[in-house]
Amino acid sequence: MTQMEIAKEQYLLAGMSNRHGLVAGATGTGKTVTLQVMAEALSAIGVPVFAADVKGDLSGVSQPGKSSPKFDERVKSLGFDNWTFSASPVVFWDVFGKEGHPVRTTVSEMGPLLMSRILNLNDTQTGVLTLVFKIADDNGLLLLDMKDLQAMLQHVSENAKEYQANYGNVSAASIGAIQRGLVALGQQGGDQFFGEPALNIEDLLQTDSSGKGVINILAADKLMESPQLYATFLLWLMSELFEKLPEVGDPDKPKLVFFFDEAHLLFNDMPPVLHSKTEQVIRLIRSKGVGVFFVTQNPMDVSDDVRGQLSNRVQHALRAFSPKDQKAVRAAAQTFRSNPKLDVEEVITQLGVGEALISFLDEKGIPGIVERAMICPPHSQIGAITPEQRAAIIKSSVVAGVYETPVDRESAYEKLKGKVVASTAAAAPASGGAGAGTVAQDSGWLGTLEAAGTAILGGGGSRRGDSPVQAMVKSAARTMGSTVGREIIRGVLGSLLGGTTTRRR
Repeated sequence: MTQMEIAKEQYLLAGMSNRHGLVAGATGTGKTVTLQVMAEALSAIGVPVFAADVKGDLSGVSQPGKSSPKFDERVKSLGFDNWTFSASPVVFWDVFGKEGHPVRTTVSEMGPLLMSRILNLNDTQTGVLTLVFKIADDNGLLLLDMKDLQAMLQHVSENAKEYQANYGNVSAASIGAIQRGLVALGQQGGDQFFGEPALNIEDLLQTDSSGKGVINILAADKLMESPQLYATFLLWLMSELFEKLPEVGDPDKPKLVFFFDEAHLLFNDMPPVLHSKTEQVIRLIRSKGVGVFFVTQNPMDVSDDVRGQLSNRVQHALRAFSPKDQKAVRAAAQTFRSNPKLDVEEVITQLGVGEALISFLDEKGIPGIVERAMICPPHSQIGAITPEQRAAIIKSSVVAGVYETPVDRESAYEKLKGKVVASTAAAAPASGGAGAGTVAQDSGWLGTLEAAGTAILGGGGSRRGDSPVQAMVKSAARTMGSTVGREIIRGVLGSLLGGTTTRRR
């Protein structure tokens, strides 16, 4: 990335890109284009990038740019000759699997602390959820998807007295609050995020055949409708990179640069224990060769502890219409190494679109003095691509077909359901008869339910002489065999299908 003021060029050094950074500025000042310029420059030197695209504009990095009078004037004003247009290799991702390859993780990998934040739980409820994860671990029950966690919660609730001695009290009210949170999360599409195949972090660290780093773009426009899920997902991804990548010290260039757009969402209402963990991950992930850049409207959106770790700064214009705004401008100005030639506090409010105050680390890791600069235009397309272009890129991607089909292997839900069916069958009369035979032959909860209905109400198949209650039970049993029926029965008969989960590490 290059910025210019008159004939003076400013560079973000590749070897200092893993020292983290901040791109800030009011809406419409050019943050997205700055992110695009940085991403394509990193890609050009073989560094993979991960970035959330909250408006869809970043997708243009996948296509060569085009000449226009306004663009040509900008290039000329910066003194560039023979400007060339080029695209960067891109892989699109989408939690909902519509605008990119599906992104999934398991409930176990997310862990109780991050799950608690997604569900907006209080301390007591978080403690209960942590206990549930522990019980699942101790009993060898995998927590892969949301139905596993829901089943585990139901199981712990029903067996609270049994677990009390070893794990402590289980609050029924907290279990209920967690279950309601899971239902709400499912309605927002969060259930599509939990399951298998889970994302392999290595798939984010690819280069193409020409050695360019792949730019991984997360379609985040719909995800932003659930800001808690968006922020926690990116925090989880950053934590996974920290946990799974080896130590590399200070490489010549980073293994990955991670752009966290709308960064203020990460720190809104963050519990102190999670904030401490986040600050630790950001501080230590540098040694894994990962650079993290926060993109936000105001630098004060990022907490003080984290902001102190962000050594490379790009500050676009801020507005100062109110006393609160003026205070924010003052605070932003104070984060730079001063330049006697610039009144930073005044300049911040006067910057034009595509103009910024910048301060990057030099070769020795010392922050440069703040400079006023123009952002170079990107070599790729400015603005969103068409749905047809996106579909073609997804189809030809190196990970096409890897994540598209979900896998539902045996885990907590299936094991706990099996226990319920086994215990119900064992309780049936040993003398046999038509009812007992039905229980023995039918498999799963559907057979158990239908057999129970037959034993209670009499008869076998639906007949003209059936009472209304008999007909209702048999019809319900048949309906539950359909996909929709199975989804309904999980909610209605949660006590029957309750189960547990374990963390998979």
